[in-house]
Amino acid sequence: MPLSGLRVLVGRARHQASTLSSGLKVLGAEVIEISFIEIRKPQSYKPLDAALKKLNQYDWLILTSVNGVEALANRMKKLRINPAAFHRLKVAAIGPATRKQIEALGLKVAVVPRRYIAESVVESLRGKVEGNRVLLARAKVARDVIPRELRKMGAKVDVVEAYETVVPTSSSMHLRAVIKDAKRSPDLVCFTSSSTVRNFVQLLRGQEVPRHTKFASIGPVTSSTLRELGLSVHIEATEYTIPGLIRAIVTTVET
Repeated sequence: MPLSGLRVLVGRARHQASTLSSGLKVLGAEVIEISFIEIRKPQSYKPLDAALKKLNQYDWLILTSVNGVEALANRMKKLRINPAAFHRLKVAAIGPATRKQIEALGLKVAVVPRRYIAESVVESLRGKVEGNRVLLARAKVARDVIPRELRKMGAKVDVVEAYETVVPTSSSMHLRAVIKDAKRSPDLVCFTSSSTVRNFVQLLRGQEVPRHTKFASIGPVTSSTLRELGLSVHIEATEYTIPGLIRAIVTTVET
């Protein structure tokens, strides 16, 4: 198996780690799961609920993560809002996993960009949103590329918080112990977002990472954050998805 003998640290949120972990295990990797990120409900659902109650007033809905779709689905169910009622609503999804979740909700996806990053979402909507009302449901802390650039195009953009990400402080002791232990320290650490990178550094509390440990990034935005924090990028996926990250790891190991 191509990843036999490779010890990989996966730092996704606990409920999302299984896809990456199982994909690596099937290929022979030894996987260590320590959550670098925790998904929480927003302090208040009022802004999101208010937007959902007037969803028929929007021309576009933009969702940039599976977490955002899940939050939307939960609130629609709570408010007894039927997604099928919004058949005229155009929906943009940042990537295939998000698209799949949106379609499971009963909404049709009009746009999925070629590259699964915010800048590509903007480009895919160029010429389509002038004068339109756009709802962007996202994490509490996120890059402002999409709302800023769409407003420049003449769109009226409302941004609502669907969830927030926090540092799971309970992971710090476990992470530091694994990194310090020569028999358990990972050969590779996987990062699936900029938040996982920042939280990893925070959880380490200044502890150094062994020289043999390499870093794998899901895409250029995450890679930029790694470099910003003084960490090297040894592997970067060319398709910014979990399967793309796994393929990049296999390609690098086999080279």
